[in-house]
Amino acid sequence: MTSSQQARTDVRFDDLGLADPIVEVLTSKGFAHPFPIQADAIPDALSGADLCGKAKTGSGKTFAFGLPVIQQVVAGGGLQALILVPTRELCAQVASELRPFAKAMGVSVVEVYGGVSMQKQIDGIEAGAEVIVATPGRLIDLQDREAVAYDQVKMVVLDEADQMGDMGFMPQVEYIWRQVPDGHQSMLFSATLDGAIDHLIRRRLTNPVRHEVASDTVSVEQMEHRFLLVHHRDKLAVAARVAESAERVLVFTQTKRMADRVAGDLRDAGVQARAIHGDLPQAKRQQALDRFTEGKTPVLVATNVAARGLDIDDVDLVIHYDPPSDAKTFLHRSGRTARAGRSGMVVTLTEWDQETAVQAMQREAELDHEIVKMYSSDDRLDDLWAWEPPRRAPEPKRSKRRRRR
Repeated sequence: MTSSQQARTDVRFDDLGLADPIVEVLTSKGFAHPFPIQADAIPDALSGADLCGKAKTGSGKTFAFGLPVIQQVVAGGGLQALILVPTRELCAQVASELRPFAKAMGVSVVEVYGGVSMQKQIDGIEAGAEVIVATPGRLIDLQDREAVAYDQVKMVVLDEADQMGDMGFMPQVEYIWRQVPDGHQSMLFSATLDGAIDHLIRRRLTNPVRHEVASDTVSVEQMEHRFLLVHHRDKLAVAARVAESAERVLVFTQTKRMADRVAGDLRDAGVQARAIHGDLPQAKRQQALDRFTEGKTPVLVATNVAARGLDIDDVDLVIHYDPPSDAKTFLHRSGRTARAGRSGMVVTLTEWDQETAVQAMQREAELDHEIVKMYSSDDRLDDLWAWEPPRRAPEPKRSKRRRRR
């Protein structure tokens, strides 16, 4: 469990109503005090109330909903809880974090997602798993094969609800929700609770308790930014030299094919790098992510699958190899660095024909950095932290002229 927030030192986990075996596991892992979303949500979740929480990735949400779920299911009672998540990586991460607590309570957790053997997942369900952590598509596949039944389900959790909406999963989520018997407890966690998410809350949750935790969210102002104008043929060499200046680097590309190509070209240039994207087998995706988080592979080349929903700590540098098309994507990608009070650098590589589009994105993100031409032979690339880029002069305000009649 990691969090960008400070623990509530005035509260202990054993003050929240958690069972002794769960508290013992927390203690063994060095956790005595909950983070704000945990302190707020766990008592209400244990009471059986519907609840929705607004909290960012890295705020401790998994324990906020996961520990009450584990405590409230009955060992040997079959499937009783569904936890729906948007990505395979987050599915594996949530299941892994909850499994020690499930073991302590004598219950089991099965993760269900695409890209791996369906039979193994079916075997886990048939063995009597009380909790399923699932991506919606694979869960519906199992439902269509009559490998999973919801008649005993009493809890449904939707994690990263806003990302579910962004990825187009809401119809699948709604379909699953409709199959669960009435009277179940519903919990929803999201970075935002407005728009489509608020509509979902009003339709699917009953008198929910709301918890909104002010998190240490990363804004563009909290990161160091460098916008580099590069030649297409020199771009890889620039990226390699910049990547070698940091210990843990995320490189973002627009397409899966480009992620594979850039990772391979970086390796050819002597930089240890691996790619992660949706077309890779899940085992390879997880292996690449594990090696990156463990520090064994310093550079991870990713499509936007890594920009949301995963809590990756200690990323020193984000490189936008392909500039994002809008400020929202720019922030989601860039937000992998400068977390938990750490410093972080964001480098955006801009080719000649992309300069106008990047400037438009800068204006949307309220950034005033000049896009500076650099070649791979430039010594400044070895320590972009030490180089202070020039700021763009503010655009003059246009005077409003009164139209003559």
